[in-house]
Amino acid sequence: MHAGAVRDSVTLVRRVTPDDLPRPTPCSAWTLADLLAHMTAQHHGFAAAARGDGRDPAHWTVHPLGTDPVTRYAAAADEVLAAFAAVGTPDQPFALPEFTTARTFPAHRAIGFHLIDYVVHTWDVARALGLDHIPGAALLDAALPLAYAVPDDDSRRAPGSAFRPALTPAAHAGPLEQILTALGRSPDWPTPLP
Repeated sequence: MHAGAVRDSVTLVRRVTPDDLPRPTPCSAWTLADLLAHMTAQHHGFAAAARGDGRDPAHWTVHPLGTDPVTRYAAAADEVLAAFAAVGTPDQPFALPEFTTARTFPAHRAIGFHLIDYVVHTWDVARALGLDHIPGAALLDAALPLAYAVPDDDSRRAPGSAFRPALTPAAHAGPLEQILTALGRSPDWPTPLP
C-alpha cells in the first residue's frame, strides 16, 4: 500500500512543469515548489530513519530543488521505497525528530505516518495542478484510520504544520473526503467549505 501511494505521487509529480511551480497548494502558504521540496525532504528523512540514521537533522532539511525538481523528487521517492523495502522487522525503531526526539517509533507506525502523508500530499499536488486524484479503494481504506489517528491538537495551528485543524465532512462523505477533512483540508479546494 505504501509503495503504491508513493508511486502515485511520482506519477503526478511527473506532470509538473516549471510554469507550475509557483502555483498555490492546499498546504497553507506553500507553493507547489515549496510542497515538492518538503515532500522530497520527508523522503530523505524517512529513508534515513529506516537505515537507522534518522536522528541526524541534516536528513530532514528542506532544500530548494533547483532546475529539475521532478527528477530530484523521483530519486528521493526511489530512495525511501528502497529503504523501506530493506526494513527487517515491523518493530525496527525509527527516529523521527520532526515528531519527537524523546523516543523512536516502530517501523510499521512510521511507515503508516509516511503513507498518510503521501495519500494527502499526492492529492495536494493534483489539486495544485487543477486535477482530480482519487486513490484506489484499498489504499483509502488503509489510510482512513491513519488520518483519524493524527492528533487534532494545537500543533495543527503552528506555522508550517502539515495538517490544519479538522473540518466537518459533508454528510455521506466518501473515504477520501473523510481523510481530507480529518486532516484539515477542504475537499473542494480552492473553494473553501461553507
